[in-house]
Amino acid sequence: MATCWQALWAYRFYLIVFFLPIFLLPLPILLPQKEAYCAYAIILMALFWCTEALPLAVTAFLPLILFPMMGIMDASEVSVEYLSDSNVLFIGGLMMAIAVEHWNLHKRIALRVLLIIGVRPAPLILGFMLVTAFLSMWISNTATTAMMVPIAHAVLNQLHNSKPSGDPEEGRENPTFELQEQSPQKEVTKPDNAEALPVPPAPAEPRAHLTQQQARFSQGLSLCVSYAASIGGIATLTGTTPNLVLQGQVNSLFPENGNVVNFASWFGFAFPTMIILLLLAWLWLQILFLGFNFRKNFGFGAQAQEQKQAALRVIQTEHKLLGPMTFAEKAVTVLFVLLVLLWFTREPGFFSGWGNLAFPNANGESMVSDGTVAIFIGIILFIMPSDFPGLTQNPGKPGKLKAPPPLLSWKTMNEKMPWNILLLLGGGFALAKGSEESGLSTWLGDKLTPLESVPPPAIAIILSFLIAAFTEFASNVATTTLFLPILASMAQAICLHPLYVMLPCTLASSLAFMLPVATPPNAIVFSFGGLKVTDMARAGFLLNIIGVLVITLAMNSWAISIFNLDTFPAWAQSNTTQC
Repeated sequence: MATCWQALWAYRFYLIVFFLPIFLLPLPILLPQKEAYCAYAIILMALFWCTEALPLAVTAFLPLILFPMMGIMDASEVSVEYLSDSNVLFIGGLMMAIAVEHWNLHKRIALRVLLIIGVRPAPLILGFMLVTAFLSMWISNTATTAMMVPIAHAVLNQLHNSKPSGDPEEGRENPTFELQEQSPQKEVTKPDNAEALPVPPAPAEPRAHLTQQQARFSQGLSLCVSYAASIGGIATLTGTTPNLVLQGQVNSLFPENGNVVNFASWFGFAFPTMIILLLLAWLWLQILFLGFNFRKNFGFGAQAQEQKQAALRVIQTEHKLLGPMTFAEKAVTVLFVLLVLLWFTREPGFFSGWGNLAFPNANGESMVSDGTVAIFIGIILFIMPSDFPGLTQNPGKPGKLKAPPPLLSWKTMNEKMPWNILLLLGGGFALAKGSEESGLSTWLGDKLTPLESVPPPAIAIILSFLIAAFTEFASNVATTTLFLPILASMAQAICLHPLYVMLPCTLASSLAFMLPVATPPNAIVFSFGGLKVTDMARAGFLLNIIGVLVITLAMNSWAISIFNLDTFPAWAQSNTTQC
């Protein structure tokens, strides 16, 4: 009997893929309507995404098969959704992020800020959180965490070393600082959350048994990195994939929205939210792991000065090893700043941007999108040389001359570009479009009209808690992909601004703080040891509540003026509802 159960468990994914579509067949057979057909596809994909019986990106291909066969959409119409403007923005933004990683610019920024902050306990945690959050605004949360955690553990090793050496170059021998970013990366099946998870470098063996106070400080510093990576990603439209899912869903479901969600409007809404949540998370981690002795937490006093100096030398040594900024780093920095400026000034809303003035359409709106700008800068990365123009000796072929390589090569981009996320995004946009074309969105809206009597803030906060809980176990991209079309239909039915419920739920999908399997940053931190699941759950539970409350504050204050949430927009009117 035990062997039978073991065999079933071993073949569980095959059994799910084979039997689940058959088990759900009564729905389209008993209700031969387009709405039921689309519901069948959505439920099937939702269960495949939740169980991960198929890879997430492979499940995202199902609309290409099911929608044409069910008569919901033509195959050509479905295919267009897999390379929408949001997908183009995703590709262009990652081109810049890959270039920043390739030339180690993110490590230079991190070490420089940590040198300024110092190594006192509370400021050290704040420093790591600020650096991690800033980097995760522009590059992937996973890559940011994989770089910052070894640095944190190297600093901890020096702070907890009872016999610090006076050698200023001691940090050079610290094995935890040997970041494996250039090595071939492996993938693990769990956790996924829609990103390939690089295996982090192995932590160094502890040199001495840590006291309880030191162990708790180590836990707090480790968790602050993973939490800051998730929090920082919400600040920019390209910071984490659910943000782009929202933009794509809004553009797909409401084509006449006038580009209401763009880089500038998102940043104006999400950046203050991120700052408040980051500071509250810092205070909570400080209280939980360092206690209420704030004088001691901020390092006032002469205790353990030798350890602090040794830890500071580790950072100084690694910063020196980077050497002066190269031409490539300077060029990438200039292009990065240019990209951000072009994003902010394209169509800011409160004044006419360069997109409105130089490339207007018949309505005066910019024909150039944020994706256009990102691809433009991305192409420049492939054109600009990584060194001063000139000829150098080819080490492989003596006597031969060669030009310097470009800032970004296709080989580098192809290795680091998460193509699976691109397909997952496309599948989500196709799903949303199918819901609209089949009439499922309208049907759902009619069924949700009783919610009109519930106060909108109550609806938003309940849904945010629901999404925050759901994303602890499922991919945040799959979560937003499944829920946002339903929330849009509900908002239309009760005459509520769609963004009033879609925005908080998108941000809530990034509040995965409780479990190691919830996000790749959590898994990386957990893999370094020193943490138990209960430690993460205890810290993350209250942080989830804090996060939802901060999002609720943002939605009922500055978000109202940015997105006009106190009115029901004309672009959200449907044929069946008159608001």
